[in-house]
Amino acid sequence: MALCGTGLKLSLESVGVGYYSKNSSTRLLRSSGTSLNQRKHSSLQQKCWRVRCSSSRKSTLPMESEENVQSVSSVLVEEELEHVIKFKISDFKISDRVSVGLGGRADEVVFEAIVKDSQSPLYDTRIVLRQLISAQAKRRGKRAIEVLKRLVRRRPMYHSYSMQVHGYVSSPMIGDGGSFTLVHGYHGSFSLRHWLQLSDWLPTLEATLALDEESVRRVGDDTVGGPAVSRQLRIIRILMRDLLIGVNYLHSHGLAHTELRLENVHISPVDRHIKVGILGNAADFYESSQNSSTLDSNIERRQMMIAFDMRCVGFMMAKMVLRELMDPTIFAKFKSFLTKGNDPSCLREFLLQILNRNSSSGNAGLQILDRNWGAGWNLLSSLLAAKSSKRISCLDALRHPFLCGPRWRVNPSMDIIRWGLGSTAVRISEEYIYRLPQRTRLAHFIELMEMLNPHSKPRNWLELLPGKWRLLYSTGRHIGLTLRQPSARVLIGDVHLTVSRTSTLNTNLSFTSDIGFTVMVNKNWPHDKSGTTGKLQVNAMFRLTAGRRLYLKEDKTTGKFPSPSSTSQNSVIRKFSGRKWRKAIPFKEFPSSLPVAKFTPHDVELTMSLDDPLTTNVDIARTVVREVRTQVPPEIFDLSKIVCGTYLDPRLLVLRGVSGSALLFTRSCE
Repeated sequence: MALCGTGLKLSLESVGVGYYSKNSSTRLLRSSGTSLNQRKHSSLQQKCWRVRCSSSRKSTLPMESEENVQSVSSVLVEEELEHVIKFKISDFKISDRVSVGLGGRADEVVFEAIVKDSQSPLYDTRIVLRQLISAQAKRRGKRAIEVLKRLVRRRPMYHSYSMQVHGYVSSPMIGDGGSFTLVHGYHGSFSLRHWLQLSDWLPTLEATLALDEESVRRVGDDTVGGPAVSRQLRIIRILMRDLLIGVNYLHSHGLAHTELRLENVHISPVDRHIKVGILGNAADFYESSQNSSTLDSNIERRQMMIAFDMRCVGFMMAKMVLRELMDPTIFAKFKSFLTKGNDPSCLREFLLQILNRNSSSGNAGLQILDRNWGAGWNLLSSLLAAKSSKRISCLDALRHPFLCGPRWRVNPSMDIIRWGLGSTAVRISEEYIYRLPQRTRLAHFIELMEMLNPHSKPRNWLELLPGKWRLLYSTGRHIGLTLRQPSARVLIGDVHLTVSRTSTLNTNLSFTSDIGFTVMVNKNWPHDKSGTTGKLQVNAMFRLTAGRRLYLKEDKTTGKFPSPSSTSQNSVIRKFSGRKWRKAIPFKEFPSSLPVAKFTPHDVELTMSLDDPLTTNVDIARTVVREVRTQVPPEIFDLSKIVCGTYLDPRLLVLRGVSGSALLFTRSCE
């Protein structure tokens, strides 16, 4: 993209103009910091002092002092910049165009150039000149050079994951009014955002990274090519692992990036690594003071800064996987969902509503996140956790199953095991194919979830249970129409259960079930299923107490575990007796009972509303109520039949009815 011609070159060369200071006094100070070894440049072997201007004195300096300062200002450079090269503008051959991926801020002017000084170690190298105009921009540039001192100690890591800062071009006068141009490496014409916005981004990025069997082994994979979803997942693993290694490199040196965005990240086609930016806004974890209060605040400061960077990584991952989030309108809804305090573990339920499943991307992002038992959703929710203390670190993210290919053996944590069980149950219920194998598998997964319930105490339920839940599946009754002939043409919509606390002083809870449905007046099913909408609502009061769910034993066996009568319980025992689960289960022997949340019902109230013209026909209303009652689980129509809660986490809920059937809910984000 051609942005500039000779005029820009002339404007850059005219940067070093005369400068006078408005400060009333000037003093020369030496910096106490030690500089690293650097390459000597023949034109830069000179001593530098730091000029600091102060306006504390009200009296002006004599004219001789001002003249002395201006006479030496042409050769003064701040000592903190001594470890990099000071260039002259004549050292460069400036290009007449600038790549679109190098676009800077409003207070920056960007040029591409080639070093033409034959004695420079960067001779004939393409570089980027970033002219910093405002005082804030100049501080960012000098901060980037200052950060270089700490990062360059591990030179291979610095060259692999940081955008290399070579030096600067400065005007003869020192101060905020002087010009300052940062000289840094050129790492391709596109930022990561521009790569992902290409229509053929996947094959183009694969060609840029030159993927072969050796490169994919870095993410635990052993193949190249394959379906588009597998290829995209492989690319995302490579990019995310490189990004996390670079961010962890900064964190290990006591620095937070604070500006991680797709626009600030580049992929170098030379070494095929991600560059995490210029680091002009990198912040230190620790303050210089060593008193006890400062040490405590330093720990909190470090935790908050790391959490902020990880949240930014989460946003980047979301845009890489779900390309629909590149749309500012959709991304604004995505951020609004998080800023409202919603739990990120419910992101899938929310995004299914706002993303167009018939989009041009083919919905590959949802497929990627759903793979491997929903591991992608787990990592995304861990990166975007509402509490900073709950966000995952770089090292833990690198060990996460989503970023580890099939060749790597991963020992998942108990939280990831629970997440996988719940995600698989949700995916099976969404397929809406409830033959015997699917019903058996769903009952099996629900039993496993109940065995691994992380919240069994009533106080945990009082904290997590309130909210709106959508019914997914019932082990006792098929939700909706079956092969029978219905008495009325009724289609069941969403079934919600809303739980709220009546008072913080007791354990009373209010349950409200909302059953949305559509009634077709015709005797035969029409093509247009719009019909007349209706809503049935049931209210009930419950008192929450601690309870236990008993597992009855019919006979004694000589094995390690007894054999319950239920088929699903038998399958759970066989699963837990296997080698894979023996280390994961929280108990050594199959228990005779498990703690649950017991619900004691009080009053139950039923109301129904129908749109016109069905409101005046009592017989039709009676028939509709009978049909709705047939198509929904009895525990939803009569809430007093709910006896206990057996599983609860921020996104999933399992309730048991008096008949023993289980109701699986997911938290609704409407």
